[in-house]
Amino acid sequence: MTKTAIVTGGSSGIGRAVALRLSENGYKVYEFSRKGKSSNGITHCTVDVTDEELVQKNVKEIFDREQRIDLVINSAGFGISGGCEFTSEADARRQVEVNLFGTANVDKAVLPYMRKQSYGKIINISSVAAVMPLPFQVWYSASKAGINSYTLGLANEVKPYGIEVCAVMFGDLCTGFTSARNSFVNGDAEYGGRISRSLAKAEKDEQSGQTPDKAAKYIMHILRKKKLPLLCTMGLGYKGAVLLDRILTSRLKNFLLYKLYAE
Repeated sequence: MTKTAIVTGGSSGIGRAVALRLSENGYKVYEFSRKGKSSNGITHCTVDVTDEELVQKNVKEIFDREQRIDLVINSAGFGISGGCEFTSEADARRQVEVNLFGTANVDKAVLPYMRKQSYGKIINISSVAAVMPLPFQVWYSASKAGINSYTLGLANEVKPYGIEVCAVMFGDLCTGFTSARNSFVNGDAEYGGRISRSLAKAEKDEQSGQTPDKAAKYIMHILRKKKLPLLCTMGLGYKGAVLLDRILTSRLKNFLLYKLYAE
């Protein structure tokens, strides 16, 4: 039988590339995004992942139509940057609401169906920033650290029901994420221009990063494994960064991040 997949953030970036790859590999793909249209065998659903009721409604409709949900890729998200001192509570809350609670809303909606069918795979898109917290992108890093912890805890909760959960940590990718970032330079003068310098370096790194299609190929590679890894990272350099997080002291790690992004 044709497998059914839901991809959030599926109208652009990683989500769009993954949705296309899944469709090419025989999946019936539904993509959730606030804007978009159906194309290339992918069915668009206008869904804001922070709207729990709307998410539940669309997931139910998909299951009623297909009678199965095999795979969920949670790619919806965005980034904000700026000094913590100058970031409003509303902006910080929105960052966590979309990246973390949006992911949780979708997972919560699909889990009853996956439990009943005793099968399902969930991949939550995370970031190397989850373990290497970026100065002046603190709330983005915190939201992705939350994704990692949430994924590990959820994996143990649903393991007896044949459901696998994985978080994929990507490094710099050249996507629309950079231009879509909400960048705040309030307080740049007070911080000696360090906020704008840090953002400029981050954007330069992103523009020279891997393509969304490369990220999609990596996810397809993961899906071919007998079992999903709990946490994984694309690229040797970023795998090395994650390894450093495990062996360096917090003080030394933070010193290196200061020299790279906060000096």
